[in-house]
Amino acid sequence: MLSARITVDPAFTIGPVRPRTFGSFVEHLGRAVYTGIYEPDHHTADADGFRQDVIEHAKELGVTTVRYPGGNFVSGHRWEDGIGPVADRPTRLDLAWHSSEPNTFGLNEFMRWTQKADIEPMMAINLGTRGVQEALDILEYCNVPGGTLLSELRKEHGHDQPHRIRIWCLGNEMDGSWQTGHKTAKEYARLAAETARAMRMIDPDLELVVCGSSGRGMETFGDWERIVLTETYDLVDYISAHAYYHEENGDLASFLASAVNMDQFIDDVVVTADAVRAAGNHKKRINISFDEWNVWYINQVRFDTPTGNHWPIAPRLLEDNYSVADAVVVGNLLISLLRHTDRVHAASQAQLVNVIAPIMTDPADEGGRIWKQTTYHPFALTSKYAKGEVLNSAVESPLVNTAKYGEVPALDAVVTYNKDSGAIAVFAVNRSVTDTLQLEIDLRGLAEMKLVEALTFANPDDVYWTASAEDDYSVVPTSNTTATVNHNVTRADLPPVSWTMIRLTHN
Repeated sequence: MLSARITVDPAFTIGPVRPRTFGSFVEHLGRAVYTGIYEPDHHTADADGFRQDVIEHAKELGVTTVRYPGGNFVSGHRWEDGIGPVADRPTRLDLAWHSSEPNTFGLNEFMRWTQKADIEPMMAINLGTRGVQEALDILEYCNVPGGTLLSELRKEHGHDQPHRIRIWCLGNEMDGSWQTGHKTAKEYARLAAETARAMRMIDPDLELVVCGSSGRGMETFGDWERIVLTETYDLVDYISAHAYYHEENGDLASFLASAVNMDQFIDDVVVTADAVRAAGNHKKRINISFDEWNVWYINQVRFDTPTGNHWPIAPRLLEDNYSVADAVVVGNLLISLLRHTDRVHAASQAQLVNVIAPIMTDPADEGGRIWKQTTYHPFALTSKYAKGEVLNSAVESPLVNTAKYGEVPALDAVVTYNKDSGAIAVFAVNRSVTDTLQLEIDLRGLAEMKLVEALTFANPDDVYWTASAEDDYSVVPTSNTTATVNHNVTRADLPPVSWTMIRLTHN
């Protein structure tokens, strides 16, 4: 049995747990919108056509923000198509996913949905095929109280009060050749700067996200961030980061260490942003919006992407079935995001429902069921119990070997402390494929603590078990009966390929 140790001292903090870390993403892609969050014919649908079962699951998941409407979709999107009487809205070709977009669900529907789900909207604007004027138009429509053409039009559409959207993404993955309106770093930087400057003329207090690299593996990574931030530094608040992970060629050990790559990615973006800060003698710091992240088996296509003259509405796309191992990695990626809470101020797991998502649904004509994927559980528990400050805890761990990342710690963990309630939450993964990890947590510097709960998500008999509409309950987080507390030392055994949460409070 391997042994590892965490030393916890509340005097050493990284930064606050940021609610926006637990964001999600809804794109007009596949069934994320239609038969996902919106399905008027479903038996739980309300008067607006919103599936209440999805809203309830999203609330339980603890989602705080939702990025919308894309994603690749936004780079060809005309926001005006989705406002006004539904009968008058046009159907458009969506080049990003070779689909037809009926615009039945648009901007105002999304805003009503976020209000009912108690979620903050994070709006993306099209800087692929559009530019400054269109960005100003949507901002005027959404946020200006009244007295102008577009703000009064919003009122005519039934929204007397402005939407007051605070955080806006200036395009999406503009470094990607797959993007409609793909641009070089210099082209995008200039457009983003012009757009941000103009938007701030309407509202100087907006929070703006400029596009970073679509992934750490992009050939332009680093140089893209430098060029874009050099042009936009004083005009924006965040730079985006996107990362997806999946097991390759049966290499489970490397897959379990995916957070090593996320850590490096974040560190590299921070270094680059701070170099631009120093070179330009800027006062503020640019932080990160990690607004796309997840496990995604991008090379394992379960449903064919439409081609040719076939442009369906809401086809089944990217509906990955997630395993226990996938959930352990998702839990570990959340650990990485929390560990970087000093610089990662927002994040969006892609996506919320049906499309590489923790929530799955059947359409009404197929039974209308809903179920939780394995990845639902670490997200829901982390969002619920990670409160207060993220502590800078010392983690000592044996190493395990991986083909992709070399030797990595078997244990990865983060600790949060809510000084108001006295609650400690430890989130830990055992990356070892074969060995149980005996964990010891030294709670020095804290008053006498008692165990509240210890839950472990694992399935040693089959780490590739997946949930389904028929069975999403056989493998869930269960009580870890090995957990004990004695003289402020907590001990617990973590099985191989597992995610664990331990909660403690003052005695």
